[in-house]
Amino acid sequence: MSSNPVAETVASLMPRAKAELTELVAFKSVADFDQFPRSESEAAASWITTALEAEGFEDVAVLDTPDGTQSVYGRLAGPEGARTVLLYAHYDVQPPLDEAGWTTPPFELTEREGRWYGRGAADCKGGLVMHLLALRALKANGGVPVHVKVIVEGSEEQGTGGLERYAEQHPELLAADAVVIGDSGNFRVGLPTATSTLRGMTMLRVKIDTLEGNLHSGQFGGAAPDALGALIRVLDSLRAEDGSTTVDGLTGDAHWPGLQYEEEQFRQDAKVLEGVELIGSGTVADRIWARPAVTVLGIDCPPVVGATPSVQASARALISLRVPPGVDAAEATKLLQAHLEAHTPWGARVSTEQIGQGQPFSADTTSPAYAAMADAMAVAYPGQEMQYAGQGGSIPLCNTLAALYPAAEILLIGLSEPEAQIHAVNESVSPEELERLSVAEALFLRNYAAG
Repeated sequence: MSSNPVAETVASLMPRAKAELTELVAFKSVADFDQFPRSESEAAASWITTALEAEGFEDVAVLDTPDGTQSVYGRLAGPEGARTVLLYAHYDVQPPLDEAGWTTPPFELTEREGRWYGRGAADCKGGLVMHLLALRALKANGGVPVHVKVIVEGSEEQGTGGLERYAEQHPELLAADAVVIGDSGNFRVGLPTATSTLRGMTMLRVKIDTLEGNLHSGQFGGAAPDALGALIRVLDSLRAEDGSTTVDGLTGDAHWPGLQYEEEQFRQDAKVLEGVELIGSGTVADRIWARPAVTVLGIDCPPVVGATPSVQASARALISLRVPPGVDAAEATKLLQAHLEAHTPWGARVSTEQIGQGQPFSADTTSPAYAAMADAMAVAYPGQEMQYAGQGGSIPLCNTLAALYPAAEILLIGLSEPEAQIHAVNESVSPEELERLSVAEALFLRNYAAG
């Protein structure tokens, strides 16, 4: 990285950043309180509160949001008449999944082969550390030239909408001229990238009932309707022969016009086993950024170990549908529900329950804030021009902010590049990316203030 005072300050702060991220990762802040203690999330919120107060933030508050979780807010005053920038991150994390699959403990930040491993290291506790580094670098080099608001969400991964509803009830709280969402990532390590679109998301539980109770498969099998078999039929109806998502009434032929994702690179990033085909049609970018994608997240049925020779009376699944830009998530939810009901065989009883929903998002990349970020990225990543990419994941707050503050410019950057393996075992963050993006964010705030 070319020498400049902001970059030098960030470099000097990296040991502190690692220490803070170590403390943050140690909190098992999964906002599913049936699986993880609420006290872990509350402790993480308390840590963030203390950190913001130590940086001179005012009006620091733990917000009790309608979904029963907590978000943390703070405001840092800039020069009189300056613009206001909202910085977003979230401290809740995905469950660690199979802890035995982790090379090192998921809630202990561990350095290995130049990366820092731990649940939330990239998604998105590292995003909060990025914001802190950027602000500290500016304070050490002439001051923060804008008014800053920080909001750190406590339930983003659950998609339960607590912060969105809180913001709608308190519309003045997060008002800003620009918003930096620190929860996406570069297209690859070392290539500065702004995320210009996000797919939305809906999650449904589907339950199928066929019998009053399980039956002996020898005595009744062959005529008694099997609920698990019916569920398998329903789930299979959600995909075409090539694996493309097929929900009745939902189009799936859109094309991504921008940066392309080479198929071989995708296979490496996704760690697809040799000989296994990718699913769907069109380019990889079409499939992951511009088209709907259904995923079966889980099935309730007897495990193989301990299973008995029984015809199952009931079966249940959790289904995720990623919704591309241009499609209304509420309408997609209705189409998915109707599809599941229409494709349930044998007159079986079917019920659906919506668990979460978020709208897709498209940014205005022609805005002055994007020009300011592109200039900042060019300094933080010498010789590289900022690229625009889509992201298959969802950040529901983006659409809420866009609706509440239509004049605000919303930018998405972050640490979740492909090697980070977010949501999977062995999640990690590149410290070099953390350093460079912190420099970029600091320079963006300076550029934006001067624009």
